[in-house]
Amino acid sequence: MSFETPLPPYNASDPHATFLNASCFDLLLIEMVPFAHRLAEQLTAERAGVTTRLDEEEQREAVFRRLDHLGYRVGQGLVERFSRDRPRFTDTLDMIKFLCKDIWTLVFRKQIDNLKTNHRGVYVLTDHSFRPFARMSMASPSETLVRVQPFLWFPCGIIRGALASMGIEATVQAETAEVPGATFQIKTITTKS
Repeated sequence: MSFETPLPPYNASDPHATFLNASCFDLLLIEMVPFAHRLAEQLTAERAGVTTRLDEEEQREAVFRRLDHLGYRVGQGLVERFSRDRPRFTDTLDMIKFLCKDIWTLVFRKQIDNLKTNHRGVYVLTDHSFRPFARMSMASPSETLVRVQPFLWFPCGIIRGALASMGIEATVQAETAEVPGATFQIKTITTKS
């Protein structure tokens, strides 16, 4: 097992800093989706008191909610931990840049490859070599696009949680046209006073 040298913005002198081997984290991300599927089936069977199976759409929704919520909590924790020594963000674009550079580097060991905005609350983040997809291969391209979609729900939750922790309410949608790339579309929700 190898331990990689931490990259900035880590502070090695921080006595509370903990590091995780990258391959362990990759395996955790890979196993989260099957675990969420098993858990959704198990909890539904326990709630009903009988052995009933969810239909495909209900199970997909239960898995989505679980992975999105897990990612949301991780995103909140990351921002709370790694933005405490920074000056307060002044605008939404600065927050999105922090997410693309610092938070994405912490989680996936690389920055987002491309950030686009229409300056009206819509941001498109593109990662051409999304780490969780790096080791995936399927028989047909159409099968691949369907099977990889659940692996995007956890990162969507991370984005939503990170933005919520910085005071931005947003919806996040993810898609992939070709593995290993992923595109995340963020739409900020403005509250009307």
